Amino acid sequence: MLNLWLCAARSNFLMALEHFWNGWACTRDDIMLIVCGSATSWITNKIINNHGGLHNRLTSAIFLQPFNLSETEQFFEEKRIILGRHEIAEAYMIFGGIPYYLNLFERGLSLAQNVDILCFAQNAKLKNEFKNLYASLFKNSEKYVNIISVLSRKNKGLTRNEIIEITKISGRELSAILHDLDSCDFIRSYNALHKKTRNKLYQLLDAYSLFYFNFLEKQTENDENFWANTINMPKQNTWAGYAFEILGLRHLKEIKHALGILGIQSSISTWASEKTEEHKGCQLDLLIDRKDGIINICEIKFYRTKFIISNSYKDKLLNKIAIFQYESKTQKAIHLVLLTTFGLVQNEHSGIVQKEVKLDDLFLYI
Repeated sequence: MLNLWLCAARSNFLMALEHFWNGWACTRDDIMLIVCGSATSWITNKIINNHGGLHNRLTSAIFLQPFNLSETEQFFEEKRIILGRHEIAEAYMIFGGIPYYLNLFERGLSLAQNVDILCFAQNAKLKNEFKNLYASLFKNSEKYVNIISVLSRKNKGLTRNEIIEITKISGRELSAILHDLDSCDFIRSYNALHKKTRNKLYQLLDAYSLFYFNFLEKQTENDENFWANTINMPKQNTWAGYAFEILGLRHLKEIKHALGILGIQSSISTWASEKTEEHKGCQLDLLIDRKDGIINICEIKFYRTKFIISNSYKDKLLNKIAIFQYESKTQKAIHLVLLTTFGLVQNEHSGIVQKEVKLDDLFLYI
């Protein structure tokens, strides 16, 4: 096991490793070097993309993904922790599919009790986790945290120019930071529908970072039962809406499977209209632009019961679709999809939805 702290500035460790490997170890068949750890950006930059003595020496690279919902459920079952799927989804929205965090859960406690013990109790195990995490992964971690903080306040993401305007970080330094955050799976970069590459958006994808900036960064209350006492309160509900979108982005394969389009080539994006005198502008949570002439517009709603489409919400959805068709000038058919926790109440307005995707669909192991 290679301890990356050995490769400190001016240590010449990497050069020594290159000489060791090329001068002796590579001639033997009984030595295998495995570089592993959470410092993904270091491994990518120093080993995988090495331009020196270790160039083209890599046998294979394994990117260890977080658990998905199905694996998270199996993990809890193995530990005999009984949680309903709604609670498992909320656990995922807080901690992501990171086994280290999930392994800290205690049997016999509810999700809210576990969250309070881990994050809000006086000696909570994860009270300083956020700062320690970024400091251990990145040099000058303050700038990385600054960018993550900015992205946590913009659900659909920001362009490079918008990030520069807010953070005052630019040039190669910004490029390196964004690359590192993307490599470590904290953010994703994507092109908005029908937008050029230079307008690429950067979006927060790390659930725990979003949770931290919403509830832990400026936590002033000394309530050790904070999470249990604020269930279904406005701030939790607002956070849950965005966190559920992140959960959806982590389960695109499962969403496509539920729609029956897993084998159809498609691109994933979001979309926002321009504000004009005629309308205040609108945003679409998720677009699946398919090669078979259809665009799925996915509305994502985290709800604690079945979702009801009211007359006013139906008008809002139809208005969004009309604005999108007008501004995008698309000739493709538009299929409205609703992704919810418990499904949709069938009423006189629900017929505008072509397909439903429920939380249970995201637990399917594909």
